[in-house]
Amino acid sequence: MEDRGRGPDCEMQFVFNYCSGADMKSEMANSEPCVNCCNTIDEGSGNANSPEKIECHDPDAEDNFRRKLKFFFMNPCEKFRARGRKPWKLGLQILKIAIITIQLVSFGLSNQMVVAFKEENLMAFKHLFLKGYRPTDKSDDNYAVYTQSDVYDHVSFAVEQFLKLPNISVGNHAYEWNGTEYTALVLCQEFYKKSSISPRNDSFDIDPKVETECFEIKPMLLCIDDGPIHWKLNLTVDFSRLLSINIYFTLKAINLQTVRHHELPDCYDFHVAITFNNKAHSGRVKISLDNEVAINECKDWDIARSVQKNAPYLLMFDAFIIVSCLISLILCTRSVINGIQLQYEYTTFFLSRYSKPVPWSDRMEFVNGWYILIIVSDMLTIIGSILKIEIQAKNLTSYDVCSILLGTSTMLVWIGVIRYLGYFQKYNLLILTLRAAFPNVIRFWCCASMIYLGYCFCGWIVLGPYHEKFRTFNTVTECLFSLINGDDMFPTFKGMQQKSYLVWLFSRLYLYSFISLFIYMVLSLFIALITDTYETIKQYQRDGFPETELHSFMAACKDLPNSGRYRIKGESHTAIFCCCNRYDESEENLAD
Repeated sequence: MEDRGRGPDCEMQFVFNYCSGADMKSEMANSEPCVNCCNTIDEGSGNANSPEKIECHDPDAEDNFRRKLKFFFMNPCEKFRARGRKPWKLGLQILKIAIITIQLVSFGLSNQMVVAFKEENLMAFKHLFLKGYRPTDKSDDNYAVYTQSDVYDHVSFAVEQFLKLPNISVGNHAYEWNGTEYTALVLCQEFYKKSSISPRNDSFDIDPKVETECFEIKPMLLCIDDGPIHWKLNLTVDFSRLLSINIYFTLKAINLQTVRHHELPDCYDFHVAITFNNKAHSGRVKISLDNEVAINECKDWDIARSVQKNAPYLLMFDAFIIVSCLISLILCTRSVINGIQLQYEYTTFFLSRYSKPVPWSDRMEFVNGWYILIIVSDMLTIIGSILKIEIQAKNLTSYDVCSILLGTSTMLVWIGVIRYLGYFQKYNLLILTLRAAFPNVIRFWCCASMIYLGYCFCGWIVLGPYHEKFRTFNTVTECLFSLINGDDMFPTFKGMQQKSYLVWLFSRLYLYSFISLFIYMVLSLFIALITDTYETIKQYQRDGFPETELHSFMAACKDLPNSGRYRIKGESHTAIFCCCNRYDESEENLAD
């Protein structure tokens, strides 16, 4: 090959000089580097807009590129030895674990008080407004009336209890005040427009259009003193047309228990709904009580000793978490972008140098999934912290949304630390096994899920009317998943009603076949799949992992991290204490 010398633009800047020729081999192992013969591409033979592409190959540039790739895939301790780069992201992730966990625990305790206050008020309302209510495990399903007089008595009882609520409630409940008067109780009937039913003649005449009639009962219309109320509800019900009777009213309360935790109390609006359900017309009117809760900032308050003395510190702590996560977000985003840029450089170099495309498996090596997980965690933490600040300032009351964001972000930040444990051979076995088995597991469960869904639909339709655990599709999936894990087997068999012998016999075949298929076959195959991958990874750790083209290309660089060949001119060489294990010169496996 003719030696043309070096051109003026022959320095390596992210794209490297290549060697062109008709007889160049496509395989890396068979390629022969040419001598230094850099020359820029002629305008007639190349792209005029790409002056950086070089016609000839520079061995020094290729060595530098190998060294650049190898440095990119080093772990933080190796990078510290190579260039003295401090593991800032590692330290930041450890700091985030501490502060985010403290933040989650603090908010979780506050959220528990909110949820407990809602549940206790709901139970109090059921005892106050439902006549003869006795809490049991199945109280909501079994609480019903069966005679017309019982319907009138229970409706009258609920209205009467509402009217004398200030005199009987042990809580701080009160009527809602709209500025001029108290909000009224609303009683509504839903019924068919026309209904003429004669079961003895097997005939009926019905107009299925549903009509609604409502009237209000205002607390101030009645003089409520300390004595008992003698009041009769003027209500007429046509039970042949009746679908439901609904009672709506709003009560207010204040959650004072937060004062003991140095937080301002919240004011609650409970929108209560009592339903007498007669849609089945089966002679059984089911009664239920539910409420919707709205949390508001109290308009006027005065506390002897202010509970907001810690509020500035909590605000500063949340702001510190936001700043820390923002820094982590920027650092990890920069690392992901650098990886994508380096992937483009390697793809371009490989295509031009060896005339072959880079496989997707090698390309994905440059995209660090752990950084993406940390980025998602940081975003959730920032949004959740902002919501937490607004909740503490009583501008928002989205406790559930905030708890989901902070809980998910805490889970992800703890999982993200596994990345740094994966740099040690004795700790990364779980990560390597999960990553290697994941594609096969997804394919396996795609097939198994088809069988699982088939059993779910079959059990829902056939066994639903006869078994409580198969009444809805959601409960069917939960029941079958419990059976796969060996839970609740005997109660599932026992709970099947024997009203239909054919269905009872089918339920036995259904349950026995499902348990046998999924526990003895599907679950065993799934465990064998993971076990096989685990054994393969252990063998790879003993005998060495199969090298991809990317790792084979980097393996040509024999420079150790502490050799000084990775340092950039002008970079600080100051070394500080690093609690990393000493580098084993015989270990050349690159960290993922």
